[in-house]
Amino acid sequence: MLPKFFGATFLGITLACASPSDPSDPTLTPTASQQAPHNNMHSADQPLDTGLSDLRFHDLTFVDIQGKSRSMSEFKGRYVLIVNTASECGYTPQYKDLQALHQQYGSKITVIGFPCNDFGGQEPGDEKAIQGFCSKNYGVDFLMASKISIQGENRHPVYRWLMSKSLNGLSDAVVRWNFTKFLVNGEGQWIATYPSSVSPMDAQIVKQLP
Repeated sequence: MLPKFFGATFLGITLACASPSDPSDPTLTPTASQQAPHNNMHSADQPLDTGLSDLRFHDLTFVDIQGKSRSMSEFKGRYVLIVNTASECGYTPQYKDLQALHQQYGSKITVIGFPCNDFGGQEPGDEKAIQGFCSKNYGVDFLMASKISIQGENRHPVYRWLMSKSLNGLSDAVVRWNFTKFLVNGEGQWIATYPSSVSPMDAQIVKQLP
């Protein structure tokens, strides 16, 4: 029997905690313009989940950066770290740590980057340009999705699930800026979200892995 969870937030990190009643840019300090604004997020509690209420995490699909349809069911039994990425952000060097996480813990976790231009217009290129940038500058070979939207009515279904308590059962999470991270366990349960300033290799993330 799986434990029930409740959400708790500490210093911008939201975690799903077991109920007791049940068995930053690593090299530069981002400028003020690079910091996550607090008023640019389409509210997670708006009714964007129409038609998705019966979907579980492993039912979700997306298109990878090469145009191939993928399903989260491919990753059953593995943790998944989902990150909204951008090529021109103060946090872009986190690609290096995302690649390190993939290389060192790839047997336990799948890293998926979702390029998005919604935050500061910092991912203007197309999939070919994004893929070339990531490979040339950071040697990225972890899974990358095609470019998506997170804000507004065009929010991708993966992010609708991640950001809506009515879908994930735990948290109406927000994405305030590029390189916000979501962790889902091998059973498809929402575990935690981490702000841009938390490195992918931070102990807060790594310690969650089995």
